[in-house]
Amino acid sequence: MGVNIESKQEDRPPPAKEPKIIDPSEAVILTGHHSEVFSCSWNPVVSNLLASGSGDATARLWKVPDDNSEVTEPIVLNHLPNLNDSKDVTTLDWNPSGTLLASGSYDGQARIWTQKGQLRFVMEQHRGPIFSLKWNMKGDLVLSGSADTTTVVWDPKTGEMKQQFELHSLAILDVDWMDNTTFASCSSDKTIYVCRVGSTKPLKKWVGHEDEINAVRWDPSGKYLASCSDDMTTKIWSLDSDQPIQEIRGHYLQIYTLQWAPLSSSGSDSGTMENGSSSSSRRLLATGSFDATIRVWDALTGTCLHVLKNHAEAVYSISFSPDARLLASGSFDEILNVWDVKSGALQKTFRADGGIFEVHFNKDGSKLAACTSNRQVKKEKY
Repeated sequence: MGVNIESKQEDRPPPAKEPKIIDPSEAVILTGHHSEVFSCSWNPVVSNLLASGSGDATARLWKVPDDNSEVTEPIVLNHLPNLNDSKDVTTLDWNPSGTLLASGSYDGQARIWTQKGQLRFVMEQHRGPIFSLKWNMKGDLVLSGSADTTTVVWDPKTGEMKQQFELHSLAILDVDWMDNTTFASCSSDKTIYVCRVGSTKPLKKWVGHEDEINAVRWDPSGKYLASCSDDMTTKIWSLDSDQPIQEIRGHYLQIYTLQWAPLSSSGSDSGTMENGSSSSSRRLLATGSFDATIRVWDALTGTCLHVLKNHAEAVYSISFSPDARLLASGSFDEILNVWDVKSGALQKTFRADGGIFEVHFNKDGSKLAACTSNRQVKKEKY
C-alpha cells in the first residue's frame, strides 16, 4: 500500500490537533496475492518499483503509479517448487544498485532475481526457514540467517556459498552488516555474534539479554549495534566493549523491531529537539513493541524522547523517512500511523483492512508501502 506525503506540509509545525485521516482515495491498493503479504521492499534506485513477498509462494514486482491510475500487472516471482509445505516468502532485500532482488523463504531456500523477474540462482544450504537476508553495501555478498541456527554468506555472482557460520544454538532471528565483510547475528539463544567473512572465529560474542533477541541493527556510522528482545529491553553495543554501553528500558512487553534514524542534513538528527537539546551528536533510535507503543530514544544516553501512542495491538514494523523527519508504524490493529519525529505528533493515520506486517518508505520519501494479512499491499503518497 502506498501513500503520498506532501513535503510542503512538513515544513510547517506539526498540528497539535487531530491527525489527518488518509482517505482511501489517496491510497493505491495492490491486489493479487493469494495469501498474507509478509514483506515489502522499495527498490533503492527506481522510486516507484516495489517488491512484495507472500505466503502464496510468490514475490511480486509492482510499478506503483503516483496517483489512482490503473496499476499494471505485477511481475510474479514464482518460488515453487519448494522443499516442503511451507510456501511463505519471508524476507526481501534489493542490492544497493537496485538491479537484483534477493528473497528468503520458509522452506530454507534463498533466491536471486533480476529487476525484470528472471530467476538467477536458487541457493540451497539452509535446513530451516530463512528469517533474515541482507546484501552488503557493496552488493558483492548476500547474508542469510536461518532457524537452522546458521548464517550463510553467498556470492551473488555465482550463487555459491562462500562461508557458513555455525555459532548459535537456536534459531537466528535477524542479521545485519556492519561493513562489507563484518556482520552481526542474533538468536533465540539470547546471544549476538559479530563475525567477519574469511574468519572462522567470531570477533565478539555478546551475552546480556535474558530472552530471545528479535532484531539487530548497526547505526548509520557502523559504530554502534542496537538489539531488542522479548526481555523488554534494548541494548546498545560497541566493539570496544564486551558489555552493553547502554541498556534502554521503558516498554512493558516484548520489543519486536527497531530502526535507527538515517543521518540527514535537514532531518531530526540535526538541530534542536523540542526539549532544547542539540541532537547533532545524538543517535536517534525507534523501537516498536507488543505493548502497542513506539518509543523514540537518544540511544547513547538512554533518554526516551517520545512515547508514540495510537495503536491498540502489537507494533510489527516501523520505518523512518529518508530525511528522518517522519516515522511510520504498522500494527496488527490494522492501523498505519505517520509521526513527526521531532515533536512526536501524529501527523497522518490510515485504516487498512488487515493486520500490517511491514511498512517501508521509498528512497525519496514520496511513497510509503504497507503489506497486510489481507493479501494486499498498499501504497500511500507522501
